[in-house]
Amino acid sequence: MDSVVLDVDTRRSRIVDLTTSVGDFCAGRGDGLCSVFAPHATAGLALMEVGSGSEADLLDALERLIPRDDRYRHRHGATGHGADHLLPALVSPSLVVPVFGGRLALGTWQSVVLVDLNTDNPHRQVRVSFLGD
Repeated sequence: MDSVVLDVDTRRSRIVDLTTSVGDFCAGRGDGLCSVFAPHATAGLALMEVGSGSEADLLDALERLIPRDDRYRHRHGATGHGADHLLPALVSPSLVVPVFGGRLALGTWQSVVLVDLNTDNPHRQVRVSFLGD
């Protein structure tokens, strides 16, 4: 199995499109599966449309589901940091994408994104692995 670690900075955006980097890693590898994993307790990965307002909609929905306030028992870091630790239960820290002919088999509007609401740590790593022929 071949793999790479992507370094991701989330200071400018809480949702970062990784599609190009993941696709470049898979280029020329044939058929198989691409595993994408965020080894963090406060980040997740999703397949979603980007650039159409969906990112803001997702952030709004997550704010409604897990408000960033002081209601949480987990209380170190910035206000609402307890919500950050609930995010991976809603937005999985891993996903698998089929690869055909060295290309991600994504739907027309699907992109691979990192979702990271944790403002205490903007430096993230994402592990990308390929299993195939």
